[in-house]
Amino acid sequence: MDNRLFVVNKPLFISSNHYLRKIKRKYGVKKAGFSGTLDPFAKGCLIVAFGQYTKLFRFLKKTPKTYRATLFLGAYSPTFDIEKIEKVEIPAKFDEKKVIEVVENFKGKQTQIPPKYSAKRINGIRAYDLARAGEEVNIKEINIEIFDIKVTNYSHPFLSFEASVSEGTYIRSLGVDIAAKLGVEGSLTYLERINEGEFYFEDEKVLNPLEYLDLEKNEYENEEDLFLGRKLDINKFKIQQKGIYLLEYDNYFAVIKIDDEIKYLLNKVEKC
Repeated sequence: MDNRLFVVNKPLFISSNHYLRKIKRKYGVKKAGFSGTLDPFAKGCLIVAFGQYTKLFRFLKKTPKTYRATLFLGAYSPTFDIEKIEKVEIPAKFDEKKVIEVVENFKGKQTQIPPKYSAKRINGIRAYDLARAGEEVNIKEINIEIFDIKVTNYSHPFLSFEASVSEGTYIRSLGVDIAAKLGVEGSLTYLERINEGEFYFEDEKVLNPLEYLDLEKNEYENEEDLFLGRKLDINKFKIQQKGIYLLEYDNYFAVIKIDDEIKYLLNKVEKC
């Protein structure tokens, strides 16, 4: 079990790092990693890899990501969730048609400000570390896309919705923005990630990474050059345009970048 790619179902109220340690003990491995941190209060799909496959995260098809969330209308928290609720002023019930209209209007490309209590790095320091130390946190807007969003239940003051979003989108910020459009404060009380692209929780089933790589396949004439990690000749590639490509050979695969020079991004990674 040196190399393995699979999805775990992170429980509520445990950090992604803490849960990874549990997974490592469960499978008896030392080298492991995950992609896409889930907040401690969030649960759901977390992509985990062992061994060489920990280097594949940036090449995986992980978009769109789908989340289910519940928003507490009238509740203020600087963390945008139930961790630090400081004030609750429940507003009058909204017309359900208005709520649906406001939520569905978030579909599309837009900008978003990540929460101050997030893993975003500011000058090399995590934003949540600065926020918890009482330091000023200035986070820049990011570009995101909401591919689809819908209300799944409105039982005042709780509004539940499901959203399919681009990578990097913060659902806590989306919840606060929805509340703001309704003219109130808001904080998430529930958050679950259903999937990341084609990654769903299926009882920690072993996945073939070659089926999930977001890379175009290329071919190279001399497989021995790849096996030995030799310098590669552009004229021996089937596709010679600039780009990042997947190369399969024997029981291995490699990720190659063709630019002004040819670089191995990964090589001699064993197939599943």
